[in-house]
Amino acid sequence: MNEKSLKILEFYKVKEKLKEYANTGAARDLVDKLEPYDNVYEVKRHLAETQEALGLLVFKGNPPFEGVYDVRKGIAMAQKGFVLVPGQILKIGAILKAARRFQKYISTREDENHFQIIENICSNIIILKDLENKISMSIESEEEISDKASPQLYKIRRDLQNKNASVRSRVNSFVRTYSSYLQDNLYTMRGDRYVLPVKAENKAMVPGLVHDQSASGATLYIEPMGLVNLNNEIKELRLKEKAEVDRILTELSGEIYENIHAVEVDADIIWELDFVFAKAKFGSELNAVVPNVNENGLVDIIEGKHPLIDKKAVVPMDMHIGRDFNCLVITGPNTGGKTVALKTIGLLHIMALSGLMIPAKENSTIGFFTEIFADIGDEQSIEQNLSTFSSHMTNIVNIIQKSDNRSLVLFDELGAGTDPTEGAALAVSILENLKNRGCTIVATTHYSELKIYALKSKGVENASVEFDVETLKPTYRLMIGIPGKSNAFEISKRLGLPQYIIEDARKNITGDALEFEDLIQSLQEKRAKAESYAREAEILKNEADKIRSKYQQKSDKLQNIRDKSIIEAKREAKEILKQAKEDADKILKNMRELEEAGYTSSARHELEENRKKLKNKLEKTEEELYKGRTEKGEKLNSVEEGQKVFIPSLNQKVVVLTKPDAKGELQVQAGIMKITVKLKDLRACKDNSDNGKKRVKREAKLNLRSVSPSLDVRGMDSLGAIYTTDKYLDDAYLGGLKEVTIIHGKGTGVLRNSISDMLKRHSHVESYRLGEYGEGGTGVTVVELK
Repeated sequence: MNEKSLKILEFYKVKEKLKEYANTGAARDLVDKLEPYDNVYEVKRHLAETQEALGLLVFKGNPPFEGVYDVRKGIAMAQKGFVLVPGQILKIGAILKAARRFQKYISTREDENHFQIIENICSNIIILKDLENKISMSIESEEEISDKASPQLYKIRRDLQNKNASVRSRVNSFVRTYSSYLQDNLYTMRGDRYVLPVKAENKAMVPGLVHDQSASGATLYIEPMGLVNLNNEIKELRLKEKAEVDRILTELSGEIYENIHAVEVDADIIWELDFVFAKAKFGSELNAVVPNVNENGLVDIIEGKHPLIDKKAVVPMDMHIGRDFNCLVITGPNTGGKTVALKTIGLLHIMALSGLMIPAKENSTIGFFTEIFADIGDEQSIEQNLSTFSSHMTNIVNIIQKSDNRSLVLFDELGAGTDPTEGAALAVSILENLKNRGCTIVATTHYSELKIYALKSKGVENASVEFDVETLKPTYRLMIGIPGKSNAFEISKRLGLPQYIIEDARKNITGDALEFEDLIQSLQEKRAKAESYAREAEILKNEADKIRSKYQQKSDKLQNIRDKSIIEAKREAKEILKQAKEDADKILKNMRELEEAGYTSSARHELEENRKKLKNKLEKTEEELYKGRTEKGEKLNSVEEGQKVFIPSLNQKVVVLTKPDAKGELQVQAGIMKITVKLKDLRACKDNSDNGKKRVKREAKLNLRSVSPSLDVRGMDSLGAIYTTDKYLDDAYLGGLKEVTIIHGKGTGVLRNSISDMLKRHSHVESYRLGEYGEGGTGVTVVELK
């Protein structure tokens, strides 16, 4: 979008206010780069993310940005292999901590589908808990390394502390011994060494090394010979401490370098989230809403307010265009109200197209325009030797050259600055040309000729800013459908102009002009009545909506009862099948006992087949209860911008940003990343929601009765143990158990091997293993169910 309009409409002032809500310089840089998006999907997405951030602020409080700084310089240095200072490492650790806490902040929500866009942004966060903990344990402040950073550093500092205590004790002894030769009975430090302030004339009385003298020369700072070795030991320990600190910083910088990609990703995400939540906080401060966005040039702003005017003084404005007309001509006295209305329309559109909420009422609608042109204010240029009219016309020429049916054009005092007759004719011609191109136009003017043009022309509508003659102040209410009345005579009269002068002026105006002004006054009175009728109609509409909502609730309740009845019927059917299976199992058990007594096994085999049939029927019924939970993707021949599709290779849903090119490649949005894929690799999504997360089938199973988590088959023969285990696994699967234990004892291992062979082929078994120490060892088998 052209920079001139952004400047004229003062979008930079909005961005300056927005910066106040950002925590980091990186987020403020993102604000500086903010401008209207050139893709309607991007506009809607960024508006939605702002709304989600506001929802998180309302439901969950402030996000975890505590201690987050702009550490782009530190990350850049780490990327090049430099050793970082403690402050830089500490701030990188704060970024990692904020990223981890943000994942938790997002995950602990009630509605899984309420914050999808921000969740997608956070899904790319890489948790580096070990590095975060190491930084936290090693760095205490921007200047201080913790004693816990390494055992060696802890030992050095402990030795240093003990050595300092010894030196202080010894130097205090020297102070007492040489007190008569000292300027003051105290010791001091010179270059990390303990010294005594000795009077210059007593230099020979205190043997030692002179390190310094006072400015007057009266005092010499002498290190007694008895302290030299102790001070040397302290100096050595300090050098060791510095070497160990350097080693720790080098090690931490190296670990950051090894994980630099993850650090960069986390930092970029945190800064983007900082930017998104700044937009939400700004919107909250303005009491703003997310408007609807359409591509048909429809604009319907309900109680819109200029965001830069004091909230206590700003007057809400209703404005609509794009249904019956696409050109709005605002006329009336020059009181400032028209220009405010014009700037409000333009600035609210720029804000919304940049992903910002706008100060208006719910259900307000803005149009998706690829360009917004504005010719507002005094454009006189002394440097270019251009008059006001010439400057305006230069701007208008540029607008005419570049505007099309996806442009919003704003004119302030169109045709002003030249002869009124010629200026009005020129204004009409400009409006007519742009209207025929399909542009959406809002223009202010003083010329009555434009009022007549709006009344006569299709697709053009009059409007005016209401003016209170009694108080001589504009109300700033935009009245669409009524041309503005100049009110020059009434204003002059209220200001004290003699009546006879006003009467002479009336005689100089043609009768048609006076009749036209009277017609405007009549229209304003009728408008007041129409507004009263509209309010009554609105009340009736609200009552009708309440009645409709009431009956909709009843309809939904009936539908819920119907659904519950169907589920209950299927549950009963499943119980019947389950009971039949248990009966069959009981018969099989009896037949096994008969077989052991010497009877033929053919009968048992036949019943076993029947039991399997019942079992299969039961599973089929269960599948019908929960079928349709998985999503089957179909190949796509074409896609549209904003469409949600599935990429099997990434196992992720993405959003289409562009249509396929000649090579069949297109760009999609995956979280915060934009990637290029081929059309043939995309699959259709079942729906446009992101709540198609796979659910474990067992979670929906009906827990008809409690099942023990273990089965003891010790003492049974192999055939009986296999039969009992098979039935137990069926019950455990239906009961929703995840893991069960089969107790078969150690013995000779025959029973264990038989059960192991059966588990290999069992349909409900995901995996199995022998017990570990504390679980029963090889005397039990632990089974994980599907």
